[in-house]
Amino acid sequence: MIDMKLLEILACPACKGDVEYDAKNEKIICTECMRKYPVRDGIPVMLIDEAEIAAQ
Repeated sequence: MIDMKLLEILACPACKGDVEYDAKNEKIICTECMRKYPVRDGIPVMLIDEAEIAAQ
């Protein structure tokens, strides 16, 4: 589970867009570019190289 205060200050490192937490899949998802960042042991891994890029 992600601390909601942390989620409020996180931004996508690629486009600086707002993010949402997908608890089911344990991913942080950018609402702008749709990159999906993994959450490991409750810690968001906000590295562009670790992101899944949504199919266009």
